[in-house]
Amino acid sequence: MSVVFLFPGQGSQQTGMLHQLPDHPVIEATFHEASEVLKEDLEMLDSEKSLSSTVAVQLALLISGVAAARALQAEGASPDWVAGHSVGAFSAAVISNVLEFKDALQLVKLRATLMENAYPRGYGMGVVTGLHERRLVEMIEKEFTRAEPVYMANLNAPQQITVAGAIAGLERVFAAARLSGARMARLLNVSVPSHCPLLNRVSDELMAALERTALREPTVPYAANVNARTLNNAAVIRKDLALSVAKPVRWHDATTLLYERGARLFVEMSPGHVLTDLSAAAFPNARSISFSKSGLEDAKILILRERGS
Repeated sequence: MSVVFLFPGQGSQQTGMLHQLPDHPVIEATFHEASEVLKEDLEMLDSEKSLSSTVAVQLALLISGVAAARALQAEGASPDWVAGHSVGAFSAAVISNVLEFKDALQLVKLRATLMENAYPRGYGMGVVTGLHERRLVEMIEKEFTRAEPVYMANLNAPQQITVAGAIAGLERVFAAARLSGARMARLLNVSVPSHCPLLNRVSDELMAALERTALREPTVPYAANVNARTLNNAAVIRKDLALSVAKPVRWHDATTLLYERGARLFVEMSPGHVLTDLSAAAFPNARSISFSKSGLEDAKILILRERGS
């Protein structure tokens, strides 16, 4: 077991991301299925105007990730594990065969709508690099106020951590981080405060929707966001999908576990290369490639070679 499919989350979106995918019958079929379920034309879903909406961003990421992975699978290049960052976990759940794509589309639309309605303005996420978790937590606790709350969010790498909350509170944390030697401290292109207690109500409503959704046992192990474990049980994956919207994503821990279990090729689905960059830095003895950079054919060749096919 050596190949991991990675699915990016919000912040990786790009204008025209769906249009940049290669011509392939499976990709076209995935687009058609999404259009039928959502009852809308996907032509403008990835436009600059549309991507100002959390709903459009999360749906475009889901569709892009599933389409790219399905195309690889159709070419005989399949994963041994799947791991999705934040909303990317829904793409991972589809490719692990836990969740039907049509159900994932409805769930992600609900998830994004609830998130957008909960905090339509004045909140977001940011990233701090160059500081360890303990030091950053101290700053967050110092700058926290009820009116302008700030929380630690995702642990992407030992010294790359995202924070979530009120913009004003985030800016105070950034200023303190820079004074303490952070290499970077800035806002991300995310307009909601994900992966923190501010979204507990969203998590509860998402769990209720997931409990009404039929899930299958996975055929490909799924790496969890919340506890950084590989999961092989549909009920536990359902819980991870619901809880992760309001809890930190322990991305570095999850991918480290996969590496320790033998993962040697990390393939990031479209769009972008954020997760590829993280795995390349963390695991120099493994290979990390981005579908959007390498293209379908090169990604397929690398996967088949890794699997000895």
